[in-house]
Amino acid sequence: MTEQMLIGVDLGGTTTKLAFMNHYGEISHKWEIPTDNTNEGKNITTNIAKAIDEKIKELHLTKNQFVGIGMGAPGPVNLQTGVVYNTVNLGWKDHYPLKDLLEMETSLPAVIDNDANCAALGEMWKGAGDGAKDLVCVTLGTGVGGGVITNGDIVQGISGAAGEIGHITAIPEGGTPCNCGKTGCLETIASATGIVRLAVEKLKQGVESASELASIYSELGHVSAKDVFDTAREGDPISTAVIKEVASYLGLALANIANTLNPEKIVLGGGVSKAGDILLTPVKQKFQTYAFPRVAQSTEIELATLGNDAGVIGAAWLIKHKGSNSTLNS
Repeated sequence: MTEQMLIGVDLGGTTTKLAFMNHYGEISHKWEIPTDNTNEGKNITTNIAKAIDEKIKELHLTKNQFVGIGMGAPGPVNLQTGVVYNTVNLGWKDHYPLKDLLEMETSLPAVIDNDANCAALGEMWKGAGDGAKDLVCVTLGTGVGGGVITNGDIVQGISGAAGEIGHITAIPEGGTPCNCGKTGCLETIASATGIVRLAVEKLKQGVESASELASIYSELGHVSAKDVFDTAREGDPISTAVIKEVASYLGLALANIANTLNPEKIVLGGGVSKAGDILLTPVKQKFQTYAFPRVAQSTEIELATLGNDAGVIGAAWLIKHKGSNSTLNS
């Protein structure tokens, strides 16, 4: 009998990534489609079902060759019911019954979880986690997301909102407003958006005139997080100061998380993590400063290795282990 395949879906606000893979997490086919959030997002599940049907037909497969669909979606998720909360960027109303709608559209079993949780599961299964069962994954992108895994299981919390690392308060008073409604969240500092904001604030102060970053800003009227990291590698004083500030807040947040959970690994992913050692090295230094000594010795901080595949691989892991408390398989 041919081994059944898994379908992983990583639902984003702009694009939706899909993949077919085997039980070992090896991707055989992957592609993406635009995310249509018009009409209150009612076309999203329909478009996903259509994309899957078309790919199955293209590859001369049948639906009975698939175990089901695992999906990562933005926002808190009730893992038992597959109901998604607070997904304004997708146009959905609160308490959106994503699991039921996806199963109805595809005629396949579905398991839904938060997208950052799926990325964490992907890194645990096939990426930098390398099978570690106590793991924290932090995604540094336009925002800051997170997934917490203990003993091989995602920590959900009572309302499905565990792992909202981006909304740890980093600056208790006088912090920048966050999209969540609070101020001073880690996301306002350690995200790509936060890094740019810090850089522009320093540029407008005009303290350093001999700055490559200042030249870019003067010429273009804007800078990117990549500009900050690229010029920091050349010793730019403003960019270096920005990274020092970001690393301090991020290192402190990670230390507090590790002091609470004592994970084997902390994995940093997302676009900002592609900066590499220029960010990772000072973050590790601050982590060592702030973490409980025994935690500092036992916790490794590494960069994610799966890139954009982490979400679909982690989503496929969900359907592989549906309704089970089994530990991680090879």
